Amino acid sequence: AAANAIAARDAGLPLALQLLFYPGCAAHQDTASHRTFATGYLLEEPAISWYFDHYIPSRVDREDWRFAPLLAPDVDGVAPAWIGLAEYDPLVDEGVDYADKLRAAGVPVDLEIYRGVVHEFIKMGRAIAQARIAHAHAAAALRAAFQTG
Repeated sequence: AAANAIAARDAGLPLALQLLFYPGCAAHQDTASHRTFATGYLLEEPAISWYFDHYIPSRVDREDWRFAPLLAPDVDGVAPAWIGLAEYDPLVDEGVDYADKLRAAGVPVDLEIYRGVVHEFIKMGRAIAQARIAHAHAAAALRAAFQTG
């Protein structure tokens, strides 16, 4: 989804908002959070490697910004972003890095890190209060982006 915002900018398609939950933004699993949360936090390293290996087997091809938007030459002029991250997620660092890249380019960013939860927590609204809070935050961001009541 993050790469789609860059492609939309390049195609001249105006987007109201990038609404991203724990986006994958990096070419390789080389951040501190990938090491810290490699096992025991739902999304584990063997699964991530399996996904990467089946989606883009070539490590070199993973460095295409369309797979790894952190490697995009620039993000100037992309849509504003709302980014929701899970504290205990291998992807948390790359989500923060993407938010930082956007902010450095002058793109408005609202970054929320939901404490005490793991990747995929957003699907657990019936059991996890943080998921319901994240749903409300995302809905508010969409309302604001589309300027509706």
